[in-house]
Amino acid sequence: MARDVLEELLDSLSLERIEENLFRGPSQDLGWGRVFGGQVLGQALSAARQTVPDDRPVHSVHAYFLRVGDVDRPVVYTVDCIRDGRSFTTRRVVAIQHGRPIFNLSASFQQVEEGLSHHDEAPEATPPDDLLSERELSQRYLSRLPEAILNKIPLLLRERAHAERPIEIRPVAPLDPIRPAPRPPRRQVWFRAARSLPDDLAIHQYLLAYASDFHFLATSMQPHAVSWMTPGIQSASLDHAMWFHRPFRMDRWLLYDIHSPSTSGSRGLVHGRFFQDGVLVASAMQEGLVRDLRQNDEVGK
Repeated sequence: MARDVLEELLDSLSLERIEENLFRGPSQDLGWGRVFGGQVLGQALSAARQTVPDDRPVHSVHAYFLRVGDVDRPVVYTVDCIRDGRSFTTRRVVAIQHGRPIFNLSASFQQVEEGLSHHDEAPEATPPDDLLSERELSQRYLSRLPEAILNKIPLLLRERAHAERPIEIRPVAPLDPIRPAPRPPRRQVWFRAARSLPDDLAIHQYLLAYASDFHFLATSMQPHAVSWMTPGIQSASLDHAMWFHRPFRMDRWLLYDIHSPSTSGSRGLVHGRFFQDGVLVASAMQEGLVRDLRQNDEVGK
């Protein structure tokens, strides 16, 4: 039977309950030699959500990435039940590996209420049906590389170019990460789960949290004609915030509209908006490390 990569991702995000308010999740190796930031973000949100009443979906998340995660070890999540109010519930989550915190998250959940409503209009974007998937683009980039350069790319990254993806990603105006050209700090990407999902808003929310780290910080590098694959460029997520405005489905196309208003001090700032059917359903912001070691290879984090 063919491997269901989406089911594997859902299993990893659902977590194992070890004890009251204590959870454990497996680590993924996406070929970068460290745990993907979206993994701990999605798993931590899942851990918090499992301690909250079902009628209170998450509305905001604020998180800090503290240390590089070990892809060879699972991550343990401890949940602190800070407050259970009449309308709002607050949780704090710490992710631990090797006895040390690698990530912490604060999340707020709210009882569903009706009220005033308005939203930004969705920007113009090429429809996803007219675009190639990230998987197809990766295969195309690799096929054009000389063997000497191809052999320098980690094997797992090369294998991922041909592997099935749990979330289909279709970039608008794709950027070649190996030979990037300078362009404005704006990026648009379409996301959709590989197949239909259950009617459980929580699943859709922590899947979106997971996906929100893809293509995000890289937008801050675009004006400088570098990418995360450029030798001498060090990049890593530092903090991440999300706000969930309205219900949505991850098994239908979502447009991620990303803009980087500033890069300075070896840090890049990015802001993203998620639209579905023209409606703003979620927003995200992140500041990350964007360090150029090509001029000073003695700088340390």
